Order: sequence, then C-alpha cells, then structure tokens
Amino acid sequence: MIRVCKLSGLLISLIITAESAAGTYSIDETDEQIAISTPQLEAVIRKKGYVSGIAGGTLLDKQTGFRDAGHGLDIVDWIMEPGSDEAYRNSLDPELVYQFNTPYHGQVAKRSIEGPQICTKAKEVSPQIIRGEDFVAIRMTLQYTTAAPGKTTGSTWTQTIVFPEDTRYFISSDRIDAVNSSDAMFLRVDMPGHIKHNQGDSFSEIYLSYLDQTNRRLDDRPTIPASAFFENFPPDAMFNYRRDRDGEVPSRFIRAYRLRDRETGKPGPWLAGMTLDPSVVYEAWCHQRNYVCMIEEFGGRPIEAGESFSAAFIVGFFDSIDEMHEVYDAHKGFTGLTADTNGWGLTR
Repeated sequence: MIRVCKLSGLLISLIITAESAAGTYSIDETDEQIAISTPQLEAVIRKKGYVSGIAGGTLLDKQTGFRDAGHGLDIVDWIMEPGSDEAYRNSLDPELVYQFNTPYHGQVAKRSIEGPQICTKAKEVSPQIIRGEDFVAIRMTLQYTTAAPGKTTGSTWTQTIVFPEDTRYFISSDRIDAVNSSDAMFLRVDMPGHIKHNQGDSFSEIYLSYLDQTNRRLDDRPTIPASAFFENFPPDAMFNYRRDRDGEVPSRFIRAYRLRDRETGKPGPWLAGMTLDPSVVYEAWCHQRNYVCMIEEFGGRPIEAGESFSAAFIVGFFDSIDEMHEVYDAHKGFTGLTADTNGWGLTR
C-alpha cells in the first residue's frame, strides 16, 4: 500500500507500508557481506574490503538474467569542495591529495575536506538490516577520520538502501551530517556506477537525460553509442554536466547504460541511476579512463557546521527510456530516505 502524506497542500513524503503477511525476500549474512534476494533482484552489500553501495556485478535482474557491468552501484568517496590543495599538500594525509589538470580528474580545481575515500580506504562498515513485511533495507553509517588543515574530522556519512519486493530497482540515499563549514561542500559518489568494458562488449549505448531537454518520442531521444568510449578522454571533454556552468537545471537527472551480453552480443535491459531532485547535482562525469567513469557530485552549496545535505536515488533495471521517465516522474523531487520496520519513505 502506498500512502502519500501532505502538509498544507505540499507533498512532503511518500511512505510505503506493508500489506503482505510475510516477506518473500531472503537475507544471507556472513562476516564479509549481506546477500539479499527479492522476487525481482539479487544484490550483495560488502561489510569488508571495497565497501559502500552494492558490490560490483552482484545486482541481478531475475527477469532477464543480466547483472550490472561495473565496480559497484552508489559507491561513496570523500567530502569535497571547489578549490586547490596545492598550497598545503605537504601537510595533507596522502590519501586526501587531489590532483587536477589530469586526464582522470580534468581541469577543475577541487580539494578534499574530509576522508577517507570510503570505498577503498574505510575497509569495514557495520550495516544495519531493517526487515519490513514487503521490503528489506540496509543502513550504513561511518564517521570521516581525516581532514584538511583547519578542518575537523567527524562528519557522518549515512547510506540507506531499500529493496522493495515488487520492483526491479532499489531506492537509496546518501547523507552527510557536517562538522565543517564550506561555501560549496559536496559528496562524491558513483551513480549509477562505472562500466567495465572492452571496446563496448558489455554495453551498447548510454542515455544521459540532461543532454535531452525535450519530451520527444523514445526513438528520437539522443543516446551515446559505446564506440564513443573506445578511447580515453578527460571528464570535462565530453558529456560533462556542471550546474554552475550549464545554467538551467534539467527536468530529470537520469544516467543509464544499455547492457549487452559479453559472449553473444544479446541486448539486455537498461541499468539506470536516477537522482530524484535534479537541483542537488553539482557535477556529473561520463568519460572513459579504461572504463566508463560515472562520478556524480551532489551538494555544492553553502553548508555550516551542524547542518546536513543529502540526495535520493533510484537504481536498477528498465526495459525502455520511457519506463525510466515514468518511474522518475512518480518519485521526482525527493532528497532523503527513511526506513524502519513499519515502512520506508522518501523525504524532502
């Protein structure tokens, strides 16, 4: 059952509550990971090693048998801001040094406020499992332990991931509760995630909704062929979105790739990542650096110590761009996610 809550005529949250007598999902937890299976999906969340989000290659679409083709989905990095760290690099923890004017990072000066890079350096998280009647949710929380000179450690990252029983996608949110102030603090994540490929063998095309500002029919919407990613190029060379440069905020923020079977070339579904409030996106990359890099940065606005910022996402499998648009429009505008045993809710 879907319950829509309103306050003074404004939609403020979408709450999903359970009707089934017993859940039809399963959870297999070990010291290393949590494996989740619903009627529509399978996924693994790592507790150790390369952590945050959904482990690469583990999101299975049971309808088609296809899996994601990358390093993971909704993977999390540093808290950052615009500007260079060159003046104080010698006093930085090496893990916080951010090189720009490179083919990997492009020309825009950015610097880390707090680390570590969660996916590669945190090494271990302690996920909380939330069991609802018709969904299962995972919540992960970690405090940052390194900081740039003049900054404080201890900002908290919280990630909530909800798997409804009846969808081919999951809903997630990343939130930062900040202990530092910044004129333009942002969090860097992979959304939906990077794409491993060899000359386009794992995908056939990419769709970026911010390159399509019209409501044209599906067969007239622009997509990017896999051949555009056969050679490396920096993030600011092509297919780059920046809120401060591009002006008008797009009506939707969807990034998706059409899967292809590596052995047979058989086309598969789309794997999409949707940022439900387009206005929170600060910058989004889609470039080639031995894999297709799908970094997204959200926030990029003034934050005072003690404040928080967040983004909400839908990530999963779709049969068409039209289907992505329909799901997006049904959930558009939300920036947060809550979950307890009684239900889950998207929030503003």
